[in-house]
Order: sequence, then structure tokens, then C-alpha cells
Amino acid sequence: MFEHKPIGIFDSGVGGLSIVEEVFKQIPDADIIYFGDTAHVPYGPRPAEELIRFADEITHFLIREGAGVIIDACNSTSSVALDHLQEKYSNPIIGVIMPGIKSAIKLTKNGRIGVIGTETTIKSGSHAKNAAILDSDIKVFGQACPQFVPLVERGDVHSKRAYEAAEEYVTKLMEKNIDTLILGCTHYPYLRDVITAILGSEVKIVDPAIETVKEANLIFNSSGKPLQKKNKKEIYYVSGDPNSFRKVGSKLTGKLLPEVKKVIL
Repeated sequence: MFEHKPIGIFDSGVGGLSIVEEVFKQIPDADIIYFGDTAHVPYGPRPAEELIRFADEITHFLIREGAGVIIDACNSTSSVALDHLQEKYSNPIIGVIMPGIKSAIKLTKNGRIGVIGTETTIKSGSHAKNAAILDSDIKVFGQACPQFVPLVERGDVHSKRAYEAAEEYVTKLMEKNIDTLILGCTHYPYLRDVITAILGSEVKIVDPAIETVKEANLIFNSSGKPLQKKNKKEIYYVSGDPNSFRKVGSKLTGKLLPEVKKVIL
């Protein structure tokens, strides 16, 4: 009953657009309903109880708007709220933690995986817990990157300041002899150039968006029936300034976003 319905995607801000871009690649016929909680960004420093409430309100809104599969594109809420959402709602709700770990385990050679994320994501230990489920020999090392989300929310992804922040955070993980790095926040793919400049070519980078959208695609196309549609819909909602979101989102994706609407939940 959820296949071929619009895919609902939510994040604290523009970061979830990296998931939207992957949906466009893997599921080109999908309609999108996106919610960016820009009035409350960044999520990283907020307590778990507050994030669970935000995620619940947003999920309820997306389902009310007609979404089928829901992608929690925020690692912070995926870390603390996913179980609550999956228990409360009948819609398939996919987080981004386990898909990232699965990809990293496939790639690592020495079993030492680094994760960069928000304070909430790293503090939760979700990546290490999920890795232990799949392979108890895997070592996961986390590094919180509090400057990253504000940089991306401003579209400031290639500046000296972005490079210096990447150097500060990533160097600490390189000291752990990691050979694989998970971008543990959907904002971070937009900083991939500066992160790669610090890492070099030896360490593989994992963007969980690819595996996350693969899971969504299995549900979206589960009926096997082709879609009969002429125009794909993209609907964007935010809780903060819609003009700022549209401007920064268009800059990051290289594509002019359609109208963005403000909604107070």
C-alpha cells in the first residue's frame, strides 16, 4: 500500500537534499515531499527527548501529506528516534545509520572504521552498536564535528574555514589508522572535497545515501507495476526561512529548487 506514493524525506536543514539527489538517480519516477526543520537546526547539541519529539511531529506531517516510505535523513534523529518512529507508524521508515555501516563493512580491509557526525550521533554510539550486530570484530571510531552543519547551512563548503574545520576533525580519526570513513550526517557529502583533501586517496569515504535509497527503492517499486505519470512532483517545506533554504539548497545541488513553503508544526 506504500509503493508509488511520494517518498517523504526529513532533515534538520539542507543536508537531506543529498538524499533527495540520490533518490533522483535511483528512483527517477518518485515524487518527493521534503521537510527541513530549519527553525531548529542544528540538531547535534539538542537532547534526545527533543529530537524524538521533532522527528515524531515531522513524520506525522509527512504521512498526513500523503507520503508512503519515510526516510529519516538525519543521523541525529536516526540515532535516537528511529525505533520510536518505527513502532508508532505503520509506514516504512528508513534511517541512515545501518545502511552506512553495511557499506563501510563491505569496504574496510583492516576493520577500523571512522565516523564523523554531530554531537548527538557520536554520543549515541549508534554506528558502533550497529556494526557489532553485523561483525563483532569491527572497530568504530567516532568524531563529532560541530562546525560542519552550520557551514553547510550557509553554503560555505569550499572556504578556508571549511578546510580548517575538516583538518581539525579528520586528522584525529586518521591517527586511529582507519581505512574507511562514514559521512555520518547528510550535510557532510557537500563537504566531501575538503574532507578528501585531508584524507587523501588511501581512506575510502562512505556516503550512506546510496544504500539508504536502495532500501527505499525496494519498497517503492515492490508492486512491480510501472508508474503511469506525466509530471514528477517535488514539494519542499521548512520550519524556518524558505528563501534562505531555497538559495542555499540550489547552490549545493546545482539545481534551482522549486518553491519552498514555510510550515509551523
